[in-house]
Amino acid sequence: MVTHGSDCPKPASHEEIAFYTVRSLKRTVPPALPGVMFLSGGQSEEDASLNLNEMNKMGPHPFQLSFSYGRALQASCLKAWKGVPENKAKAQQVLMERARANGEAQLGKYGGGAGGAAAASSLFEKRYVY
Repeated sequence: MVTHGSDCPKPASHEEIAFYTVRSLKRTVPPALPGVMFLSGGQSEEDASLNLNEMNKMGPHPFQLSFSYGRALQASCLKAWKGVPENKAKAQQVLMERARANGEAQLGKYGGGAGGAAAASSLFEKRYVY
């Protein structure tokens, strides 16, 4: 996914990210490839969903554009759970909401707003190592 740098003073819009990502993919990825799965790369949960949504709204594409998010799918869920068994139902609800948002984004039908403020928090960590 083509995104602005973490220190960029003027962040790119979701539409700009989608445009440049799709343009790059169409120029370089063979149309015979069935799909491209994106990692979130430290984006907030909401930004990752909105960027994927905007890319899919530009379709149809010769390949599927979908997600393989880790942190951008699980962060709010883990915050809600906190390792406390009593928080299990709430954590499951949060995970379902985020999964539904990403599923809608893969179809270009996500309206935004899932997860509230927690989902909008940046997950970027400087010098993050997998």
